[in-house]
Amino acid sequence: MPGAIYAEGLVKTFGDVRALDGVDLDVPEGTVLGLLGPNGAGKTTAVRVLTTLLQPDRGKAVVAGIDVLKHPNEVRRSIGLSGQFAAVDEYLTGRENLQMVGQLYQMRAKDAKVRAGELLERFNLADAADRTAKTYSGGMRRRLDLAAALVVAPPVMFMDEPTTGLDPRNRQALWEVIKELVAGGTTLLLTTQYLEEADHLAHDICVVDHGKVIARGTSDQLKAQTGGERVEVVVHEPGMVPGARDVLARYGIAGTGHAEVSVEEHTRKLTVPVAGGAKLLAEVIRDLDAVGVEIDDIGLRRPTLDDVFISLTGHAAERLDEENGENGEAGEQGGRGRKRTKETAK
Repeated sequence: MPGAIYAEGLVKTFGDVRALDGVDLDVPEGTVLGLLGPNGAGKTTAVRVLTTLLQPDRGKAVVAGIDVLKHPNEVRRSIGLSGQFAAVDEYLTGRENLQMVGQLYQMRAKDAKVRAGELLERFNLADAADRTAKTYSGGMRRRLDLAAALVVAPPVMFMDEPTTGLDPRNRQALWEVIKELVAGGTTLLLTTQYLEEADHLAHDICVVDHGKVIARGTSDQLKAQTGGERVEVVVHEPGMVPGARDVLARYGIAGTGHAEVSVEEHTRKLTVPVAGGAKLLAEVIRDLDAVGVEIDDIGLRRPTLDDVFISLTGHAAERLDEENGENGEAGEQGGRGRKRTKETAK
């Protein structure tokens, strides 16, 4: 039986660009799916299709048991969406923005007022509740936009880069809100460039690249695909990097001196996947010393989602402030789209 969010064979093209190329998704009720991918991978396009803001060229999508293409208005009544960019009315106060959303969803005025107060407290906006939104900082607008998406506590939520622009304290607060929602039965599709966020929140993860799902599974399953442990070494001087690379390559899981050693030049840190556990560290230290490489730090760690991302896509994840293309233009449209979603809920 399909989950609360289900997609089969979604295809969407923009001119010569194939933004979605047969995407399949299945998110069980009451779980979080983390959708990861590099710039232009198709994440925002998939969200826009699932939230009725964009018509696919081919494929099927069902959200909350409702066919997205056949009954878009019913879908809109059952979802909440927070896009990449805050979609708030800057001439209304924070409280008025939230009350307006509640009344667009046909809440009684009294109930909308109570709900607005609850959310303003939860998102640390109570002190600014009666100021116009145009006086808010970027982070405050982001929190107000997230609060607006939660006014009616919908059964299915879509959050597109929800914590971009939030400081660590407010990011942690949002994580707690998400956990509470999911514990109450809400289903969430989350796109994010913060891989630790997906690691912390998502029950399952899909990695998308060039419009296709290239990997899926739990965080632990994806890490297992990437390989076992990593040796990390920080050398004392930049000139010692080549010698350290040669030593570490001999211990890498590829063996025979051909393992790929990743190097961060500015931190003088080298990393290589290995097999052998902690006892290997003593041998690495001995061989580094033998070739005159001084080290400031050495350690053994499990792979992270960053390692998974690099292994699958060939490069590290980019943050939103470095992005363009899909996550710029399409993301902005997604942010404005949530406002349209609220307007059509009447």
